[in-house]
Amino acid sequence: MRIAQELIDEMVVHAREDLPNECCGMVGGRDGAATSVYRARNHFESPLRFGVHPDDLFRITQREMPAREEELVAIYHSHTKSRAYPSQTDLNEAQNSWPDAVWVIVSLEDPDAPDVKGYWLKDLRIADAELVVE
Repeated sequence: MRIAQELIDEMVVHAREDLPNECCGMVGGRDGAATSVYRARNHFESPLRFGVHPDDLFRITQREMPAREEELVAIYHSHTKSRAYPSQTDLNEAQNSWPDAVWVIVSLEDPDAPDVKGYWLKDLRIADAELVVE
């Protein structure tokens, strides 16, 4: 997925602002390129898991993305104390929600050097999704 550094920076800022809880949101785009970051509230308000708040899910997918003629290209969330690698919970959730989107994880394990990586989580398998930063 092609993504601007500014969008990655926006996700990192969101992750830091939502500490001690995980942050979450969606990424809209066109033709395999990310064009917008949409912040969402973590329904669980937890440092250990996330869920996009239902009101935000509706707002983003039914109003804001269509208004910009974007499609969902990625889901993002943060890991507050662990590396940027999907947890078993992430893998399980992907099967029930967005198996065709890139899953972007913002790790704040080292607060001074956030790590951002993308993954395909489909059929209970984890595969690297290249983030081409532009």
